[in-house]
Amino acid sequence: MPGTKEIRMKIRSVQNTRKITKAMEMVAASKMRKAQERMRTARPYAEKIRNVVAHISHANPEYRHPFIVERETIKRVGIIVIATDKGLCGGLNTNVFRLVHARMKQWESEGEEIDACSIGIKAVSFLQRMGANVVSQVTRMGDKPHMEKIIGAIKVILDNYTRDRFDRVMLFYTKFINTMKQEPVMEQLLPLSGERLGAPIGSWDYLYEPDAREVLDQVLTRYIESIIFQAAAENVASEQSARMVAMKSASDNAATVIDELTLIYNKNRQAAITKEIAEIVGGAAAV
Repeated sequence: MPGTKEIRMKIRSVQNTRKITKAMEMVAASKMRKAQERMRTARPYAEKIRNVVAHISHANPEYRHPFIVERETIKRVGIIVIATDKGLCGGLNTNVFRLVHARMKQWESEGEEIDACSIGIKAVSFLQRMGANVVSQVTRMGDKPHMEKIIGAIKVILDNYTRDRFDRVMLFYTKFINTMKQEPVMEQLLPLSGERLGAPIGSWDYLYEPDAREVLDQVLTRYIESIIFQAAAENVASEQSARMVAMKSASDNAATVIDELTLIYNKNRQAAITKEIAEIVGGAAAV
């Protein structure tokens, strides 16, 4: 059994760790509220442009954009994986990586080749360990994602899809449900499917100025960018929520460990005092 000095050092060490986890919990709680507000602020724009694109997809322009046209065969898949730059957020990254791994194995078994775009340091490390062909990447986005930081990596994927290098583009990220629940999600980004766009109310058509190709290129590219930005904002909100919960659990566990070590310390101390008293009494009796 360890001595009282060793137990005191362990208690002090756990107390210092608990101070750190408690501080991280409070920081994550503050960042979580800001991330949730940022995520909700981005939703109206995403919803409005989704409605516009839904009407465009059901219209009959003289030009059919490649983002809307379904491919007959799937030979190569492009994936965009959004994860965090930092750890200590529970199983957030592990859950989405498990989903990515399962899908990659399925596509490889079907003879489909895979190229990847990674957003976040953890995503880069995971895809490198998997041996995936990473064509673009973004790291160190911080707690507030900015479109100008991720637009370059997105453009690489969109250009490759337009040039028929990819037949399908899939998006992986963690969707924010509430503070206690975040779930990994896989969505088809390209070609744009009716499931994501939804059915428009009524039948609309458009007059394009200067021409359909130029307008649709701009609108659909902005729509894809808004989807990925919204996914990045959802992932940040999920990260802060998961980190807050993980740090709270760590702080609670540290408090339990401190109580247990304190009990052991008091028992050892009492045993040492009893032993000393017994030795004194025994010595006095011998004299």
